[in-house]
Amino acid sequence: MTLPANFGRAVDLSGLGKPAPAKSTVSVGIEVTAANLTSEILPLSRTKLVVLFCWSNRSPESIAILDILAKLQSGESDRWSLGTVNVDVETQVAQALQVRTVPYALALIAEQVVPLFEQSYPEAQIRQVIDKVLSIAAEQGIGSVPEEIVEPEEEEALAALEVGDFLAAEVAYKKWLARKPQEIFAKLGLAQTQLLIRTTALDAEQIFVAAEVSPNDVALQIQCADCEIISGKVESAFSRLLRCVGALSGDDQNLAKNHLLELFTLVDPGDPRLIKARGALANALF
Repeated sequence: MTLPANFGRAVDLSGLGKPAPAKSTVSVGIEVTAANLTSEILPLSRTKLVVLFCWSNRSPESIAILDILAKLQSGESDRWSLGTVNVDVETQVAQALQVRTVPYALALIAEQVVPLFEQSYPEAQIRQVIDKVLSIAAEQGIGSVPEEIVEPEEEEALAALEVGDFLAAEVAYKKWLARKPQEIFAKLGLAQTQLLIRTTALDAEQIFVAAEVSPNDVALQIQCADCEIISGKVESAFSRLLRCVGALSGDDQNLAKNHLLELFTLVDPGDPRLIKARGALANALF
């Protein structure tokens, strides 16, 4: 099998344990083999986005993600193709694709590899990933940019935010979540709106002074952290509540911890400051 140079590297999949007898009846998308990867899949990626998904019978998580991808692709077969790689069977393909673990997804755009994810995610987040990579492909002349769908509750919330009616925006986001409980943008919008509600009437300078005088007043420290987040002082807000978690106990500690977790939702999951704070919180609690 002859592949582009950026494909070639041996990998170790030993972490999955010994191969189990084939037992899955999964048959979705294009089953990728050593033969059709170069003859069919790579050429296809020159005209259409191809998402390759690597899975194993030994990984229930990967089979669950495969079902999600199949569902998403079934309604968009004209926009992108799904290729599936059973790493227990197609070991040569797994090596060529540099697979280290499953579940593992990558995209092919004009024969170029774009890594997508290598862990389990809910359907809403996988949908976001697919939309993003469709946009990337469109920028390179393959396919078109996905049409942005604005939910009615989102329109309502944005209109309310535009005129400063945070309470109405909060109601709209809650209605959106009642209809779609796993909607990431609704969760984020609600968290941001509630932060605005909490901080609008606060005098940040007075809060900062009072928080310095009373370092163990958890309510003051929470207000101060909110003001810091709204001002872009993310690391300072995290550090403040982490200190409370370490210094306090009982209900006060729980208040600080729960509020810190809420502030985490306002920051990009890949932000190094968030990753560091999550680790510090785990150390403080355990």
